[in-house]
Amino acid sequence: MNRSRPSRARTPRSPRTLLKTAALAAVGSLMLTGCMEGEDAAQAQTDTLAIDWATYNPLSLVIKEKGWLESALAEDGVDVEWVFSAGSNKANESLRAETVDIGSTAGSAALLARANGSPIKVVDLYSQPEWSALVAGPDSDVESVEDLEGRSVAATKGTDPYFFLVQALAEADLTLDDVTVQNIQHADGRTALSSGEVDAWSGLDPIMAAAESEGDELFYRNLDFNTYGFLNAREDFLESSPELAQTVLDVYAHARTWALENQEETASILAEAASIDEETAGLTMERTHLDIDPVPGDEQLEVLRRIGPTLVEIGDVAEQSQVDEAIDTIIDDRFASEADAARVADTVAGTAADTSGGDDA
Repeated sequence: MNRSRPSRARTPRSPRTLLKTAALAAVGSLMLTGCMEGEDAAQAQTDTLAIDWATYNPLSLVIKEKGWLESALAEDGVDVEWVFSAGSNKANESLRAETVDIGSTAGSAALLARANGSPIKVVDLYSQPEWSALVAGPDSDVESVEDLEGRSVAATKGTDPYFFLVQALAEADLTLDDVTVQNIQHADGRTALSSGEVDAWSGLDPIMAAAESEGDELFYRNLDFNTYGFLNAREDFLESSPELAQTVLDVYAHARTWALENQEETASILAEAASIDEETAGLTMERTHLDIDPVPGDEQLEVLRRIGPTLVEIGDVAEQSQVDEAIDTIIDDRFASEADAARVADTVAGTAADTSGGDDA
């Protein structure tokens, strides 16, 4: 038989005891709050930088190959995680999923992402490339944009080549309804063209340069339909780790100077990363203009204003107001404006992979 335990009579607490208990509780609460705040602060300190590399961003290849970010961040105890972006759409996916803190896209792709709610800012320009064109096979009867009517075209949605195709069609009084678009990644687009699965491909360097060197024809080119190379960062990363973001931009400034002084080696790094020959890499670099003002500003916004209505017309963005808001808020030029290669020069110069003096004449 279960027996209940006898209850104990409670002795009333004196006012002094109650005050002491309350004081101890208050101290404990403050200590707990302090611990929690300390934990939050520790969590806010970034111990890993996640950043992308892409064959369409040669500066990212140079930085990765040379180990400059790792060297610049070593004293701060920050590790570097490199994430491959197969295209601007993949970089945008990584930024949206917080897989990377900083990612490389075309300007059009960055605008598309921002207009659809992705909290990213363009912090730097890595190039002004002619990286997109319309490509046909060597024996194709497609010789102009008008010839695409009723044909199939490979293009990667959400990237500059896709928007290049849209603009080229519009110039020829055609729309996406007049062609069949196969939405596949850039490398797969080239494969589809080679196998005859599609009649044309809206290509991207360096894959496009490789196709050109093997006989494919760039039947339509237009530099104005290409947007700049945008280096984008998540807003929360910029807010929580501004010093880290600045170091990245300082390293990019160093890489730009180095790449311009060492063009042959830069092409070699691209060739290895993209699995192409050095001649093709050289052709790509000729179309990739690195000697630009890297601070994003009015010139880039003008390009985005030109492409913006197209995003709405083809249904990629619901309202023009979303595009307008994105254009008004997409740039954060603080870090590029303050970028200084000299701040990291001594650190990165100590790496075994670093060289100086430029290409031999």
